Amino acid sequence: MSRRLKSYLIPFILLMGCVNSSTQEGNIQPPPGYWNETTMKIAYGLGTLKLIDRAPVVSDDILAEENITYKTIDSVSLELDIYRKKEAIGDPKPVMIFIHGGAWKSGKRSDYLPYLIDYARKDYVTITVSYRLSHIAKFPAAVQDVNCAVKWVKANAGVYGIDPERIVLIGGSAGGHLSMMVGYGGDDHLFGGDCAFDENSSVKAIVNLYGPTDLTTDEAKDRSEPISFLGASYEEQPDIYQQASPRFYITPAAPPTLIFHGTIDSVVPVSQSDSLAVWLEEVGVPHHYHRLKGWPHTMDLAVKVNEYCQHYIDAFLEEYL
Repeated sequence: MSRRLKSYLIPFILLMGCVNSSTQEGNIQPPPGYWNETTMKIAYGLGTLKLIDRAPVVSDDILAEENITYKTIDSVSLELDIYRKKEAIGDPKPVMIFIHGGAWKSGKRSDYLPYLIDYARKDYVTITVSYRLSHIAKFPAAVQDVNCAVKWVKANAGVYGIDPERIVLIGGSAGGHLSMMVGYGGDDHLFGGDCAFDENSSVKAIVNLYGPTDLTTDEAKDRSEPISFLGASYEEQPDIYQQASPRFYITPAAPPTLIFHGTIDSVVPVSQSDSLAVWLEEVGVPHHYHRLKGWPHTMDLAVKVNEYCQHYIDAFLEEYL
């Protein structure tokens, strides 16, 4: 890119970033967003958009216990990793269980390493889990696996200094969907099988980053990802699309929920979270919704958005844990 073109585009990009300047909750403003994904990519190319380090080094003060098998099914060994302070003192700690995204067909549990380290430093026990992807097993396998992970954590809480009454499920995209499925519907008979432990599935709170909440909408049911995840089209099996939608498991007893979603998300429309906030409000479930103008899917890879999200995650957990 020529120096002359770059000198023209930088103020142009910065101007576009100013489209989002409203204040949400408290005195923290959401970071300026973009008109569309193209302008955001230009900003990244120009160096005005900084991304987080996705593979940070685990510091010496953090104990990492990795590749722990929590479930074996059909010759598939499902593992989780645990991070906590080496010199943890005081009472058992709250735990954050991170569920990775990837359209239910890809991704890996280490994708959340930046969050895992950050929140271990904040005196949480942090856990990230693998689950069966759609090319291995179709719905409800992934939900059942995450459900079993919650039960495993409760059964082993004493070993790892965990308070089993203060469990938070957190995930982005497909991981947000699975967090809500277990958080809202984990005790449903469809999701309770194949677990080695009898503990219940209740959790204290949910953090949903741009996860789909209703797969029966026109925008969702026609996409290839839900079809692959469910193993059938909506026309073939409409009931399964309802069974796989968190919205249909929401009750007044659902855990408090924190929601983040960008308005230019082209993968999971922001209308999914708009509706989620309405459904939670209708039944009286405590929730906070951060609708970030001008940000796309996986927006928390941006340093400023990640800082914003962590700020409000901290406040939310302080309120509800």
